[in-house]
Amino acid sequence: MTLQEIAGRLGCELLGGQGGIEITGVLGLEQAGPEHLTFLANPKYAHKVKLTRAGAILVHESVGELPLPRLVSANPYLDFARALALFYQPPRPAPGIHPTAAVAPSAVVGEGASIGAFAVVGEHVRIGRRAVLHPHVVIYEGAEIGDDFLAHSGAVVREFCRIGNRVILQNNAVVGGDGYGFAKTEQGAHYKIPQSGPAVIEDDVEIQTLSSVDRATVGETRVRRGTKIDSLVQIGHACDVGEDNIICSQTGLAGSSVTKKSVLLAGQVGVSGHLTIHENAVVYAQSGIGGDVPAGAVVSGSPAFDAAVWRRAITAFPKLPEMTKAMRQLEKRVASLEGRANEEEA
Repeated sequence: MTLQEIAGRLGCELLGGQGGIEITGVLGLEQAGPEHLTFLANPKYAHKVKLTRAGAILVHESVGELPLPRLVSANPYLDFARALALFYQPPRPAPGIHPTAAVAPSAVVGEGASIGAFAVVGEHVRIGRRAVLHPHVVIYEGAEIGDDFLAHSGAVVREFCRIGNRVILQNNAVVGGDGYGFAKTEQGAHYKIPQSGPAVIEDDVEIQTLSSVDRATVGETRVRRGTKIDSLVQIGHACDVGEDNIICSQTGLAGSSVTKKSVLLAGQVGVSGHLTIHENAVVYAQSGIGGDVPAGAVVSGSPAFDAAVWRRAITAFPKLPEMTKAMRQLEKRVASLEGRANEEEA
């Protein structure tokens, strides 16, 4: 594909000429060769541009002259993703049901669906059009799934859960596993509480590998439209995850946590149950959330508080032994001076 063709497909302005050069793929600044398109999304890496061997570069409109042809974009990272899609599309299996798949007679599978080897579709399941179930996917009884569903090997959708359109489950993601609920008996044993409420996944959600969205004891667990959940994340029972959230790896939401729209939870965040993180809040990595977080807040630490204050506090933390020593010395000096003053007054 020529650079000029790529510019047209992306809607970018081509500067620096050479629109006729052939581009065979997209690579990073360090890896790209003369046949590749590269990108600069973060200006702090601009110094690396002079070292790249790329044939052309995607840059923000604010970037000035560069020593190679450039595609000017208002959002280089987004157009980088779009450019990748021009050169790579993951293989899609042909429609049809593999002979080794087990599809219950009462299940309804939409037009154009592909169900792979050893996949299982339970009784009274409804799956929309163009779904892809890779080998060893299991859909339990009564689940309802929308159009363009994609489930990779090992993914599981439990009984009576509901999934919207264009949802992606990566390998070994589990939707609707039992919530962690037990009642203690008089003898000290743990009685399992039935988890009767389904998990509901709205449109355009992606759940990556080895992550789980638990079903609810009563009511439902819900992940709202457009949210992206990284690998190794747990969404506890009866949580309500808002639209367009980003939840990064090794984060855990305890039961009945609520996140509003466009919340970002960085890696290894722990969220206590029965609280609300309001819209557009950002929680830094390894933070512990023990109470409500206001809209637009940026917090860090455990327990988490304002990130700007946290940065100052964490800078001071390694100096605390020296500060404590200096304070004790000052206290001794003050005590000594006060003693002398008392003696002189006497």
